[in-house]
Amino acid sequence: MSAKGCATSVKVLYPVCRLPDWVPEGARLYLSHVAAGKSLRAVARDYGCHASTVMRQVRRFENLRDDPLVDNALRKLDMALRAPPKPSSATEYSLMTAQSPLPSAPHSVPDLEDRAMHYLQELTAPKAVLIVAEDMPKAVVTREDASGIPQRVAILDRDLAEAMALKNWITCRKQGRVSSYVISSAGRLALRDHRAAQASLPACRHDGEDGTPRRVRYGVIESPVTVLSRRRDKSGRPFLEGGLVQAAERMREDYVMAQLESAPAVSAAELMHMLETRTVPGPNIAPPGTAAARTRILRLLRDLGEGLSDIALRCCCRLEGVESAENAMGWSARSGKIVLRIALQRMSRHYACLGDEPMMIG
Repeated sequence: MSAKGCATSVKVLYPVCRLPDWVPEGARLYLSHVAAGKSLRAVARDYGCHASTVMRQVRRFENLRDDPLVDNALRKLDMALRAPPKPSSATEYSLMTAQSPLPSAPHSVPDLEDRAMHYLQELTAPKAVLIVAEDMPKAVVTREDASGIPQRVAILDRDLAEAMALKNWITCRKQGRVSSYVISSAGRLALRDHRAAQASLPACRHDGEDGTPRRVRYGVIESPVTVLSRRRDKSGRPFLEGGLVQAAERMREDYVMAQLESAPAVSAAELMHMLETRTVPGPNIAPPGTAAARTRILRLLRDLGEGLSDIALRCCCRLEGVESAENAMGWSARSGKIVLRIALQRMSRHYACLGDEPMMIG
């Protein structure tokens, strides 16, 4: 059986079992057959299943290679199996073959899940799609606004999108030079299971007992703004309109792109001072995309002013709960959500005045 994009003339030097753990079993069966060159019966014996099961999976993934993301993911895994690093001696070769991980292996399990679940959450929104262009290293999640105009809401690495497609978390809706993807039923199930697993973890404060700020993991937990958006008043109207939620997501995206996750959990005024004086922890010279994101964050915090900028920074960027933010800032109970809504309304107007500037990649 032939395989699209797989050369069978080069011997596979790394066993398929050394593939990253996130690679689905069907893909392992497929690569064992087309990359390692094993017969269907031999693969069936290795995995303890029937040969007909292997044959179905091989046919399935051969057909899936019409999807450019799946094809590229399988091609990279196949090349990793075939092209180990060159050893300097026979002894080193033996050690590397026995101990080294696959070269250029894609994401590890924690990295894949922690990053992919955020983008799957974005894709659950109505009219949200993932856009991938040929020969581009990045993919973009877009969502149509009230007027039907697509707006960019997130950027992700192409190799992460390829892993999501290989795991069948996203499915191709339109293929071409620019392809679009939507979340699949398997992706929704994986997102539900991930939420359940996160809900079972004990809650943690953002600061340690010694006052040292704890790094918040972006995209792992649900944003407090998203939680508030599900609340409705007596007439059935949502507490937060869709445009306000989108404004919060834009701020959080800029916060992450600006590499501020590792910055101390200071007030908005202190963060603005750090941005103005370029004393943010990390490299002194930031890449153009990072520098542009820091400029946008600085402008937004200035526009919000004292109070509004603090609640937005805590709830939108650091994903701190509204009640926790109230206690930290000494506000009265149940006042935080009102102030947060006012901040989001100001943020929405701020982004509307910027036009297309915040939607530019980098």
